[in-house]
Amino acid sequence: MQSLATQVAKSSVQPLNCIELSFAPIAGQELPADAKHRLLSGIVKQIPELHDLPGLAINTLAGIPDRAGKIQLADWSRLKIRCPIEALPSVMKLAGQTLQVGGYPLKLGNPELSPLRPSQHLRAHLVVIKHPSGQWDQVTPDWFLAACDRQLRAMEIEADLGIPENEKGTPDRKTMKIKGQSVLGYSLIVANLRAEGSLKLQANGLGGKRRMGCGYFVSCRLS
Repeated sequence: MQSLATQVAKSSVQPLNCIELSFAPIAGQELPADAKHRLLSGIVKQIPELHDLPGLAINTLAGIPDRAGKIQLADWSRLKIRCPIEALPSVMKLAGQTLQVGGYPLKLGNPELSPLRPSQHLRAHLVVIKHPSGQWDQVTPDWFLAACDRQLRAMEIEADLGIPENEKGTPDRKTMKIKGQSVLGYSLIVANLRAEGSLKLQANGLGGKRRMGCGYFVSCRLS
């Protein structure tokens, strides 16, 4: 297997100062379905220095929903974290740790390290951008897309934006709970990216709550 340094050296586009860790295997049976804030709390409780770590992004932990408020963890479930390369020693302390996520134990294995790789099309499960009024019901699809476009332009990224449809054929709007408060956002597809913009978006994300799985972009295919 090639070392991380070799992979980075062979890349035609430098992946900025960011690296992704994929923790596997994960030992545990189930977690609360809306575990984003609880997962962050479990991580910070074990490694307090991660609480204020700049550039830290934690992806949503995937599993099989049981439609009863929980997800069942599977062999393919992974905890994925992105961070600046210089913060790697701090994040690596999670290896072998057992997290408590809403009262459920989650034991992490050793992580696989990967540089970011450019992809023409990226998708985020949830992007959260707060309306200036503070009212979440003002975050309409049109306002949301315009806000995302402004953030992309501020990073000098050119791309096409779209909100995928849910099973009802409407824009895929999602809700997450943080300490009893509802926070709203949308899934987002960013298409036709150049390599530099793709890497920049993966490293920096869009919107807020990036430590709770928001604004975490991964490669996707367009149908």
